[in-house]
Amino acid sequence: MYAEERQRSILERARAEGRVDVAALAAEFEVTYETVRRDLTTLERHGVLRRVHGGAITVERLGFEPTLTVRDSVMTAEKERIAKAALLELPEDGSVLLDAGSTTGRLAERLPTDRDLTVVTNSLSIAFTLTPRTNINLMLLGGRLRARTQATVDAWALQALEETYIDVAFMATNGVSAERGLTTPDSAEAMVKRAMMRSSRRAVLLADHTKVGNDHFTRFASVEDVDCLITDNGLAPELAEDLRARGPRVVTV
Repeated sequence: MYAEERQRSILERARAEGRVDVAALAAEFEVTYETVRRDLTTLERHGVLRRVHGGAITVERLGFEPTLTVRDSVMTAEKERIAKAALLELPEDGSVLLDAGSTTGRLAERLPTDRDLTVVTNSLSIAFTLTPRTNINLMLLGGRLRARTQATVDAWALQALEETYIDVAFMATNGVSAERGLTTPDSAEAMVKRAMMRSSRRAVLLADHTKVGNDHFTRFASVEDVDCLITDNGLAPELAEDLRARGPRVVTV
């Protein structure tokens, strides 16, 4: 087994059980303790696990929110496929909203140059990406800037969204489950996300499969509020069916 495959298995085990143990992993994969420790260190650098004595736990258990830079370095191939598939959900013209996130950021990079679009975003990094584009009417939501996610939040952003009606919102999330809906660690960002979905005719959720089944501090929408979920083919079929049963179209790429 290659190191990347082993690390993926370790992460899936940690997400399922909440914790992984060095000794148990070494025995299961028939490798040395040092090899497992190197794997855990790699996963910690990617911002998805946190090392503890004798093993590691998922960052979700710590309530830890990785920075945008860290999140953008994880699941890169999957996020590229999701962003490419999301292009099919764009209107021919009109308005779209890009929520702050690493996958929505990749969609911003791929927006077509052959049509005029109004793009509303609360993401400083997405705004910088789109600033040179002459075919895009860029609307940046104001408000307090969260350095960790480069997203604007609080009253100014909420007020603008109350007066906005958007064709398609492309949303990001830290976690999504059939039972608890869409969740994020920060309540201020959750408030803006709720307002984004209320202001939009359609909501398309972009989330790689590691987000599915995870729950965070604040809920901002139910699965029923989502029109389409685009995720990668690592999503377990039973989880996809659970989500489809709640209403949204689930696209795996």
